[in-house]
Amino acid sequence: MDLQARLVAEAEAIGFDLCRICRPDAVPQVPEGLRGFLEKDYHGQMGWLADRVHWRENPAALWPEAQSVIMLGESYTPDHDPRAVHDMADRGAISVYAQNKDYHDLVKKRLKRLARWLIAEAGEDIEVKVFVDTAPVPEKPLGQAAGLGWQGKHTNLVSRDLGSWFFIGSVFTTLKLDTDPAEIDHCGSCRACLDACPTQAFPAPNQIDARRCISYLTIEHHGPVDEELRPLMGNRIYGCDDCLAACPWNKFAVEAREVRYHARDDLAAPKLAELAALDDAAFRTKFSGSPIKRIGRNRFVRNVLYAMGNSGHENYLPQIEALIQDPDETVSDAAQWAQRQLLSLGS
Repeated sequence: MDLQARLVAEAEAIGFDLCRICRPDAVPQVPEGLRGFLEKDYHGQMGWLADRVHWRENPAALWPEAQSVIMLGESYTPDHDPRAVHDMADRGAISVYAQNKDYHDLVKKRLKRLARWLIAEAGEDIEVKVFVDTAPVPEKPLGQAAGLGWQGKHTNLVSRDLGSWFFIGSVFTTLKLDTDPAEIDHCGSCRACLDACPTQAFPAPNQIDARRCISYLTIEHHGPVDEELRPLMGNRIYGCDDCLAACPWNKFAVEAREVRYHARDDLAAPKLAELAALDDAAFRTKFSGSPIKRIGRNRFVRNVLYAMGNSGHENYLPQIEALIQDPDETVSDAAQWAQRQLLSLGS
């Protein structure tokens, strides 16, 4: 078995479901899409997306010595329809990827393990760098160039084998490997993902206005959310899976092998009343090792209060009224809004 075949086999043994290879300069389509996104201010408060654009639009410039990019995909497919929780007004909806351990940590460990294996097999003179969602690497275009999948109309990568439910990681290396064929678009005329968006965040197929995306609003957006959008958020308190869950290609996906991606019992459909009661210390304890910890208690409780305001449950009013006095202005604003929403039910 040659090195490349052994590489693919090792990647699978480590825990990856897909392993494909492309060149660092294999994404000439990146500049137009990225610059158009930025010029329209679709990135909202995510100013870091505009930083180091020359790397984001040309991954070959990120590390000029690199000859190959090994693109890896790892499934986190749930065993249930994550949209079912939307009918439970007293519960919060947390994006599937955030219902247990932080994927950044798990995927990066696998990438480093694969990189060490490659050095041991190919020789100490080769160099490697690993990336998972934390560097200016255009992972989705590279993933399509390597054949992991294609960018669907919801702008996320879709695989014929894994559907929309998979994480992407990459290993850049100075070793020259044979490349895999790029994947072509298999969406056809389907627009299920576009029609599923609660806030109509897609101005057109393959375009997203993050300023209307619930994932952006609940995770990246600082301060109060536009009042027009708050009712549309429903009980989504961290991320949103609607466009991913609507994809017909998910019918071929199987449940994630990694048990640390399976939902924790307390995060599959957590009670809003319990989450709203978290102070900073309790928040940090509850979400230790979770990607949710990154947004902090205040932004998270803001989201929970929007969900309470959308719940129609007037029994939340005493808890909401107490949070009007919260020292964080955004939490206080969210509590006042939730109070108005629930009080209006009786008027």
